[in-house]
Amino acid sequence: MYKLIAFDAYGTLFDVYSVGQLAEALFPGHGQALALMWRDRQIEYTRLVTMSDPSPNGSKYYLPFWELTIRSLRYVCQRMNLNLSAEYEKRLMDQYAKLTSFEDSLNVLKSIKEKGISTAILSNGSREMLSKVVESNGLKHYLDKVVTIEDVRLFKTAPQAYELLLKAFPVKKEEILFVSSNAWDALAAKWFGFDVFWVNRMAHPFEEIGHRPDYEGNSLGQVLKVI
Repeated sequence: MYKLIAFDAYGTLFDVYSVGQLAEALFPGHGQALALMWRDRQIEYTRLVTMSDPSPNGSKYYLPFWELTIRSLRYVCQRMNLNLSAEYEKRLMDQYAKLTSFEDSLNVLKSIKEKGISTAILSNGSREMLSKVVESNGLKHYLDKVVTIEDVRLFKTAPQAYELLLKAFPVKKEEILFVSSNAWDALAAKWFGFDVFWVNRMAHPFEEIGHRPDYEGNSLGQVLKVI
């Protein structure tokens, strides 16, 4: 049915909140809140960059995802009145560079490849960031391509970001299944025209606008039932 299964990276294959343990060790009593606010501000910055100049040639406000991640960390620590020393910033960013994958990420990618279906990552992450986290989790062998929005300098949910998959693979929209744990990402991919699997690990409600995803499950493993 599908010739390509494309995955979001952060939050879908890799646990962005795994930095919370280190954050808690550095800032006792504040680790979970810091991790949540850090992620929210990171995504907010990508939207500000893209929406403020959605040029076909890329936003003039574009900054690499790594840089936005650093700046969102600095903002959140100021907002929470936490003293982010240079040492603490480096430790947290080093941890972000080697986020742990979810337990089922490797097995799901391996199973898809065994079925002869192409696999890819489509992510806001910079090429260097993605290369490191893919390598550190042993996923490289099971991914045909890692596609980054760096090539268009517009973050998701810009249509140009999702279009990158059509440029990277000789497939049609209807031959792609896009997998994301982020409801906003799943919604935008559905609007673009992809079939979508929403990994709803936290049993959250879906967005109250747009179309619901084609499939929903509480783990990556349930993607295998679809294909």
